[in-house]
Amino acid sequence: MAVFTIVVPFYQREDGILRRALTSVFSQKFQDLDLVVVDDASPHPLSAELASLPEEQRARIHAVRQENAGPGGARNTGLDHVPAGTRYVAFLDSDDFWTPDHLANAYQSMEAHNADCYFASIEGGEEFDYHFGIADLERTEASKRLSDHPPVIEIPDIASVMLKNWAFLHLSAMVIGRPLIETKRFDAALRLAAEDVLFFCDCMLAAKRVILCAAPGALRGEGVNIFHGVDNASPEFLRQQFITWMALDRLEQRFAGRPSEIETINQYKTRARQQALWGQMAGLRRRRRPDFSLLARWAWRDPRLLGSVVGLAAGKLKR
Repeated sequence: MAVFTIVVPFYQREDGILRRALTSVFSQKFQDLDLVVVDDASPHPLSAELASLPEEQRARIHAVRQENAGPGGARNTGLDHVPAGTRYVAFLDSDDFWTPDHLANAYQSMEAHNADCYFASIEGGEEFDYHFGIADLERTEASKRLSDHPPVIEIPDIASVMLKNWAFLHLSAMVIGRPLIETKRFDAALRLAAEDVLFFCDCMLAAKRVILCAAPGALRGEGVNIFHGVDNASPEFLRQQFITWMALDRLEQRFAGRPSEIETINQYKTRARQQALWGQMAGLRRRRRPDFSLLARWAWRDPRLLGSVVGLAAGKLKR
């Protein structure tokens, strides 16, 4: 049985994206691995991506096809198909790819430090400029250096640190061990936003030890994202912000009794409300009717949305 199972959700519209990711897997220095690739009803067929692989590589891939369930649902299916003897699960989005040392660094570090949750740094191009690496985090937060080769650190109460800014985290650079493999799942209902943040938090809070590696483990694919991004001009923007608010509401429950963390989460909630309403105002200027049904649904669950509406209207009147 392989030490690592790689979980890859697949939903693409272009040829060759997944093959690039799989090439980076089969180029790892640590090769005690197998893969679960979940075809989430991809418009581009999975068979076309796998056909050109050598037979010995295809034999290490367990392909699972399902009705479209979104990124969280696809990863949950992957986790459900991890063999019982697997010690570690590494995630890789099909449009990202790994550096050759990623699994070797993860294995060495997790074994040496008895950790069951690991994050490496991820790097990308200009479109990824909001992201920052573990080395930057080490400079700004109180941390303990555990090793230099690879450069691994530990940060006390990492879940609380994550709340301030989680842009150093990415699923394609994450590895988990048992029992997290058996007990933690993504909230599949959060299809447009934040299902990864909630998963990060749940794993951090449940892990016996979380360690962070400053060496780059993954490179972000440019140009094609596994699930399409949504900007504030998109009809889906309001739904994305509502889902973000729902994720934050669930995150708040994880930190019950911790006032500082609750205050931070409430600031994010306020931002989600404001961005949603600004997006609806922008749509109105483009003669697009507001989504009153979703706004009413949101307000029913979150009466503070109405206060944000009043505040926005008052600001407009003052100007």
